[in-house]
Amino acid sequence: MKAIGVFDSGVGGLTVLKALRRAMPGRDFLYLGDTARVPYGRKPAAMVREFAREITGFLADRGAEAVVVACNTATAVALPDLKREFSLPIWGVIDPGVEAAARATRSGHVGVIGTKGTIRSEAYQKRLEARGMQVWAQACPLFVYLVEEDLADSPEAELLARHYLDNRPPIDTLILGCTHYPVLAPMLSRVLGPDIQLVESASVAAESVRGMFGDEPAPGPGRITHFVTGDPIAYEHTAAVIGGVDGEIIALPVSELRSAPVEK
Repeated sequence: MKAIGVFDSGVGGLTVLKALRRAMPGRDFLYLGDTARVPYGRKPAAMVREFAREITGFLADRGAEAVVVACNTATAVALPDLKREFSLPIWGVIDPGVEAAARATRSGHVGVIGTKGTIRSEAYQKRLEARGMQVWAQACPLFVYLVEEDLADSPEAELLARHYLDNRPPIDTLILGCTHYPVLAPMLSRVLGPDIQLVESASVAAESVRGMFGDEPAPGPGRITHFVTGDPIAYEHTAAVIGGVDGEIIALPVSELRSAPVEK
């Protein structure tokens, strides 16, 4: 049984990996955190597409039979190109987020928050509007840093959330359109109140992947291998905020990604 590859610009995609492991506990996973080049949200779309192409090629070369792009920015700008270039199944996290919102909303008035790159791409907005919803979108670029500095439930986080969100129109559902943002959910629920439901893409994405592969019988829990382009110690420390790291952590120089074979 081959592994499933998962990648993100950093540790945020571990929230998606966690959902995948709950859905398919017997599966092996390869996770790549591109921490040397984080964040993706403020980088040009062409640059992010090239990063995603390099990483997908690397994971495919390491034996991944499918890849989950656990990064909203990379999904928004690179997923169509990846699907054209690679023959293995590839999922993103935007369509699952849209599906989660469609299941949750009562009024059809939905908000989405994310990085500048994700919001600028209008990937969520266009999909939601195509399903007949009224959409409000807001970039919240500093939220990632709050999560990674373990300030998700701090007074500073609440102050920043009010700055970003107080001018919202009436909505009943808010998509957390960045894989870091579920860590902020308790604080955001306090700021927004009980009438707004928070949704994210991880659980619906895991449903989609399991729908194709299922959870094949295995003698025990699947193995997790983490490839990290930045400092592995810093990665492990920051990942502890998201829920910790199981499995081996392997330092991966960016130069190895740039030389990785790419499927034609």
